[in-house]
This record gives sequence, structure tokens and C-alpha cells, in this order.
Amino acid sequence: MIEQAPKFEFSKKVVTNLQESEILSTIKSINDDYLYWDKVKYKKTKFKPHELWNIVKLSRLLKSDSLAFGNYTFKYVNTDYIQKVVHFFDMNIGGYMGAKNIIPEEDKTRYLVSSIMEEAISSSQIEGANTTRKHAKEMLRKEIKPHTKSEQMIVNNYLTIKHITQNKLENLTPQNLLEIHRLISKDTLETKSEEGAFRTSNDIYVVDHLKSEVVHTPPHYKEVPDLINELCVFFNEDVDKDNFIHPLLKGIIIHFMIGFIHPFTDGNGRTARALFYWYLLKKGYWLTEYLSISKIIQDTKNQYEKAFIYTENDENDLSYFITYNLKVMEKAFEALKNYIQEKQKNHFKIARFIKIPNINERQAQLLKLVYDNPEIVFNTKEIENRFNVSNYTARTDLKGLVELGFLEIIPVNKVKRNFIKSIHFNELLKKHKIV
Repeated sequence: MIEQAPKFEFSKKVVTNLQESEILSTIKSINDDYLYWDKVKYKKTKFKPHELWNIVKLSRLLKSDSLAFGNYTFKYVNTDYIQKVVHFFDMNIGGYMGAKNIIPEEDKTRYLVSSIMEEAISSSQIEGANTTRKHAKEMLRKEIKPHTKSEQMIVNNYLTIKHITQNKLENLTPQNLLEIHRLISKDTLETKSEEGAFRTSNDIYVVDHLKSEVVHTPPHYKEVPDLINELCVFFNEDVDKDNFIHPLLKGIIIHFMIGFIHPFTDGNGRTARALFYWYLLKKGYWLTEYLSISKIIQDTKNQYEKAFIYTENDENDLSYFITYNLKVMEKAFEALKNYIQEKQKNHFKIARFIKIPNINERQAQLLKLVYDNPEIVFNTKEIENRFNVSNYTARTDLKGLVELGFLEIIPVNKVKRNFIKSIHFNELLKKHKIV
């Protein structure tokens, strides 16, 4: 368990200490990272740890805003870091010209397919799905039927994200939420009736399985319907007259609240991340579709879990969870830019294959894949999913490469066909001066 922080003790001395110029930069640094007591107590200042914690707490209380769900009150602080980052994302992942220049128009479909797969795989792996990324991507591209619970989780997440992107402008209702959960949990729960259904008992705990400790006890199940109704209003209302909350912060709070309410027997984490994704798309942050946020969460899972616990331990202070998630989004955005740069370099290599007569850009990419992976096997479904094209277009592309001699057909059964590297592949590349 996270160490419990000392109780805040207000006094005139704390006010005086907060006004000292030499402590202000330290307080700003602590609040920008939004450190909890377990880190603050090791900061080297002239104050004793509990005195420094009192100063930090007062600085936060003076700038905090509050909001309520049911009988539960939460607060958050708009720190300098939070304000800086939300402004950056307004300019870079929203509907501004700067954002539109990040991904080349001709590459958007390709990147979108890849990012949705990455998000589906990572969100499932956070919850224990056990399979390699390579195998998972092949399963999704070729639409191979899942054979294990882990594979089913990944397929469910993938279909859920696609469902959200197609319905991103809809309002959130309890029925829509149940449908999201039904899609996410299909054939992965012990009891079929729990798919797309709110829990009907209190026999639900969030447990740290490494230490076998309960880290969160959700609200009573009878509170769930009312809490979800309030969350739907929070999701759907554009502006709160009394308290404006930036859309990025609202999305993160929605993510947290699903974890806090824990409305389902299982699948709450995947549902929470799906709602966060949905909310930002609804609010115009279109580049969110290309960010694999769950991949960064997966890499920092311990910090993700602590962000929940810090919030609850420190009087439901959401700034711990907000700060963590904004840092995740920064890393996901940087990863996207690096990914695009790598793909752009690869694009120059693909350009060689486009010089071959009667070859389109998709076919050039397929030739590059065969050149790099001679054992690769294609089928029509994979091409449809890889490039987000129709069955007719996928078949035409593959048939064209067969007719040009680059691929061979391998019958699977009376209907299905696979496509592999032709024995003439290298010879043809030399003929066209590609190698």
C-alpha cells in the first residue's frame, strides 16, 4: 500500500512559510510533477518533511477546483504544467493547421490502421492479455478467429475502437456504455450474463495481486446507476456554467471515474480507456486516433496504478491522475512523431518499387514487405485491413502482382487463397533495376 500522508494542519506559520521566496520554486516544481507525500518527504529544504507537506497542501488548496459525483467530492489543481500541456495539445492534436501537418495526407489511412491495432493490443495487455504484438497484428490483419481469452480480448478491443471511431459524435448514455462493455468483454468473462451489464453485488475489489492487498473498494452497487447517469451528463455537456473544465482534463476525469465507480465485474480498465478515447474524438482532438496511449500506459503500468491510489489517498485529488495521463499523452505524441519519421524514411525506399511499370503505391508497399520478409504470406483479408480498402481492391492488387510475376497463389481450400513470394521475384527486381 502507498504510505498515508500526514494530515494537513493549517496554521499562520504555514501561510508565512508559503510566502517565502526561496520555497516558491520548490513548490512549483513539486506541483508541476504533482508529487505525493512519498516523494515530497525526501525533498531537501530547510523545512521538516511534514512542514513542507503542509506548505504543499496549502498551495494546492488555494488553487483547487472541485466537482461532485453522487456523494463523492473530487478536486483538482490547474498547475502551470497542466495549463502548458493542454495548450500544446490544443495546437497539436486538435482541429488546427499545425495538427493537420503532422501526418501526410496520403499516409493517414495507413497510420490509422496501425495505431488502432497498437491501442487494441496494448490496452488488452495492460489487463493481462498474453500474446506477442507480431502475432496479434497478424491475427487482426488476417481476421483469424481468436483461440484464447487473450486473443479474444485483443479482437474485442480492436472492434470496440473501430465502433467508437464510427460513432464518435454520439452522446454517452447508460445504454451506449453497456454496449461498449459488451463489445469489450465478449466471450472473456466467466459469466456470460455479465457482458454489457452493471454489477449487482459488492463482491468487487481492486487488488494489488503482487501483495494481495485491496487498494480500492468501489461504491455500493446500488449507487452505480445514479453515478453513471451523472457521468453521462458530465460527458455530454459542453460547458459547465459554474466551472469550466478543459476537454482534455474532462476526458482524463471520465477515465478515472470508470475506474473509481467500477460499474462492471470485469473490463473496467479497458472500458475507461475506450471512453477517454471516445470523448477526445468527440471534442475534435482527431489526432487521438493516431496516438497509442495504452502502449505508454503499459510501459509505465506501476505509475498508472499509483496515480489512481494517490488520488484516492489524498482526499480524491484528481491532479495526480491528470498529471500522469498528460505525461503519457506527451510521450505518445512524441512516439507518433518518431514513428512517422521512420515511416517517411521507409517511404523513400518504397519509392524504388513504384518505378516498376503498372505498380500502384499499395502494391509497392507489398513488394517492399516481401523483399524484407521473403517468408511473408498474404491473404485478401489482410490487405483489406492493412490498407483499409475494399475486398475488390485488395483482390485486384494481389491479382496484379501475380500477373506481373512477383507473387504466386497457394490454394488453402476451394475458396481461400494465400499469396507468397514468386520464384521469379528477385529476377524481376534485377530486370527493373530495383536491386
